[in-house]
Parts: sequence; C-alpha cells; structure tokens
Amino acid sequence: MDDGLPAAHDPFRIVGKAVDARNTYGLPLAVLAELTHRCPLQCGYCSNPIQLEQASREMTTEQWVSAMTQMADLGVLQIHFSGGEPTVRKDLEALVQHASEVGLYSNLITSGVMMTRDRMFRLADAGLSHVQVSIQGATGQMSDLIGGFKNALPRKHDTATWTLEAGLALTVNAVVHRQNLPELPQIIEKALEWGASRLEVANVQYYGWALKNRQALMPSFAQLEETTQIVEEARARLKGVLEIDYVIPDYYAARPKQCMGGWGRQFFNISPSGHVLPCHAAETITELRFDSLKERSLEWIWHNSDAMNCYRGTDWMPEPCKSCAFKEIDFGGCRCQAYALAKDAGATDPACAKSPLHDSIFRTALGEAAAKEDAFLYRNFANARLDG
Repeated sequence: MDDGLPAAHDPFRIVGKAVDARNTYGLPLAVLAELTHRCPLQCGYCSNPIQLEQASREMTTEQWVSAMTQMADLGVLQIHFSGGEPTVRKDLEALVQHASEVGLYSNLITSGVMMTRDRMFRLADAGLSHVQVSIQGATGQMSDLIGGFKNALPRKHDTATWTLEAGLALTVNAVVHRQNLPELPQIIEKALEWGASRLEVANVQYYGWALKNRQALMPSFAQLEETTQIVEEARARLKGVLEIDYVIPDYYAARPKQCMGGWGRQFFNISPSGHVLPCHAAETITELRFDSLKERSLEWIWHNSDAMNCYRGTDWMPEPCKSCAFKEIDFGGCRCQAYALAKDAGATDPACAKSPLHDSIFRTALGEAAAKEDAFLYRNFANARLDG
C-alpha cells in the first residue's frame, strides 16, 4: 500500500545473529499488581478495563500478602504497584514492606496527586525502591483537561520532589496522543526539571477506554514523524542524563510489538479482585476465563491456566505468523488488539504489515486523526460498566 511509511527497510528482514528460538516459557520476571480501580484521575486512555471493579471486590491485605509470598516462591523479581491509583489503599505501606521482606524489588506507579511527604518517607522506610509519576501535559490547562482533575501538575511536581528527597529512583511516564503531543518538548523539560533519571514517552495503545476515545486521541502521521524526531534529538542531547523510552502507535507500525515479552512468558498482571492475567488488557478478550488467586495458587495458574497457556509459544499461530521469521521475536504481537480489531484473538495482529487488516487500520488512523474530534469519554465509575 502507498501509506507514506518509510520504504527503505524491509521490516521482515532479520539482521545479524539468528535468534535462539524456543516455544517454551520460563519463570515470570515481574508482576503488575493492580491494587484497585479507584482513581481520582479520569484519563480517557486508561488501560483499566471498561468494566471497572468496585472496592468491595478488591483483595484484602492478607490476600495480597499471600500473593506476594507466592510470587517470590515462583521466582518473580519485581512487583509494580498500580491501579487505578494505588495510594488510595490505606495498607500500601504494609504491602510494600512485605514485598521487601520476601525480596521483591517494588515500584509505585502513581498519578502523584494524593501523595504526602510523610507518606513518601513511610513508603521508603517500608522498602519501596522506585516511583513512577504520570504526567498528562506540561501545562496546567492540558493536565487538568486530560486527567479531569484540577491543579494536578503542582501535586505531581511535589511527589517527584519527595521521591528524590526520600532517596528513591524516579521515572516520569508521559502517555502521548494528538492533544498533548504539541507539549512534548516541554514534557521532556519537566522530566529534567523534576530530576527524573528516566522518561517514558508512550503513545496511547488502543484498548478499553482508549479504543472508545480513539478519534479524540489518534495522532496524525505527520505528528508521529515530528514526535520521533523530537525524541531522537532529546536522546542525543540528554545521553547520560535522561534515559528516554519511546513507544509508537501500533496503527502506524509495520511490525507488531512483542507485547509483554510474549503471552504468558515473562510477565503477568493481577487484577484488584485477584484474577491473574497475561497482560493488563487481557480481560477485553471476553471468551477467556481467568483464574483467581482466591481459588487457585499462583504456581498452578502460571503453569496450568487455560487462559495463560492458550497463546503461549508459537503452536497456536495461524499463517502467515506460523511461517514468519519473526515469530520467535514478536510472538505474534498483541492478542488483545487482534481481538479488538479482527474480532478474533488468534488472528494475525493487524499492526503487522502481513495482516489483511493492516491497510484498513492505517486508513482508520489517518481518518480519525484528520477528523479532529477532541471530546472524549472520561474514565470513571459513572461511565463504566461496573463489576461487583
């Protein structure tokens, strides 16, 4: 197709050493622990499912403590406390302390708007290792608009300051899209000003809430090219000062991303109610049943769960994936995206140029970016389908 994408490189040409390909999986390296779906922000690109879980369904302190003990026994190295907003949990310090006691490196993924200095120091004393603060824009106006929360930016700055004062490592996470991309240079400067050692510039991934708001969020291809140039220039200028990770929108990609390192290979999520998921968006695949830690052990789920095993390795793959030279590199791309766009979680990821749907999602992206529809549905319990 004549899509304006660079044609200089064949995206399916393997360069260099052959990949050590295996259909097996090992021990999980890291866990995203979604402690709650409660959150003071209302970002329209939130990765939480549309069917939000109410507080009454959240796992108790004791259940999370048991889960972390099982993680350590299974060989997990890292736990990322997330949400929603994890600081709404009054037992967060106790959870961080137990993670430390069983040898888990802990990262707090937070909006930063509910943090206090005293609590940051309590979390550090409990054994917290790292803090990731989200930023929705470089100006107060953009931050308030995207997050649906007034005066968030100064609170985030405070949280970043307290993170460093407490002796913890700081990452700033910027989810970018059509509306806030004009502020990307200023966002990079904010990360520097706040003292971050790492900045994540992650284009919106279109599942759940973001899929509902795709027309309001999709950048133009020209914006993507400009964004890539801004990131590359900043990486060169700030080498050794600020590490910048960058994720482009799947809709403009030629090859699919290696989602979560492959389905059920290295990572998993735990939902607020205790369901174990191969990725944060897996519950959008409504045909799958996900086992719960309230009913099964973590070891049993990791090794034996039908949902965890159904897209592991490469045996499940259809053509052209099955004969693709990259099948052991990207592991077929994103199953949630295949389900959302092809209505079949086992289909070729439409982000891949070999998918019959690839041309259509590229045209969709161009069309929705050009429409310039800026109104979006806020992520909140009033707009959600409630679970429990």
